[in-house]
Amino acid sequence: MTGPKLVALIIALAIVGSVGLGMVVFLAVDAVKEAIERVTTVEVKEEEPPPEPDEPPPPEPDTPEPVSPPPPNAPESLIEMPRESPIQTTQRETPQEVFRRPDVTPEPVRPAEPVARPPSKARGVQPKGQRSWAARIQDNYPRRAAQEEIEGTVGVRVTVTPDGKATGCSVTSSSGSDILDAAACKDLERYGRFDPALNDAGDPISASWSTRITYKLN
Repeated sequence: MTGPKLVALIIALAIVGSVGLGMVVFLAVDAVKEAIERVTTVEVKEEEPPPEPDEPPPPEPDTPEPVSPPPPNAPESLIEMPRESPIQTTQRETPQEVFRRPDVTPEPVRPAEPVARPPSKARGVQPKGQRSWAARIQDNYPRRAAQEEIEGTVGVRVTVTPDGKATGCSVTSSSGSDILDAAACKDLERYGRFDPALNDAGDPISASWSTRITYKLN
């Protein structure tokens, strides 16, 4: 065969082969499509739930099994328990140490020493210049009593203040004449002079003082 014919033959065979191959591929694609459609169009049916089981019948009551009575004159079974052997335990006492306090001779209690106190400076009321002011009281004889020639003795009590003055006079025993009683208290508070009473520390304090005044005409 010449060259042009050979070429034409090869081309013809190639065309025929390509056509056959195309048909084979087309048929294969159709087959694949049918298989896919069959797979995808499969109906899926839902499974119905299983029927509920019937309730079981109630249990029959238990009937006690018959117990055969024991044979007559059956000997009692004796069970002997093993005795425990007595175990004696002895406990030894641990000697304890005894602590004794040493004998201590108590010291004699010494009496407290008396506290030395300073000497007391206390004193009572003391008249100061009594003769002088007593004479003045006599000279001041009540005029009415002198005219009526009334005499008598009057007991009086006064309170002497810390500055030595007499106050708060009272009659302790009357002379029998109101004129003489009143004059005695009045003149004693007016003319009397005193050194006041002192306490233990020597400080002046108020205290009472008593005396008797006698009125007598010459």
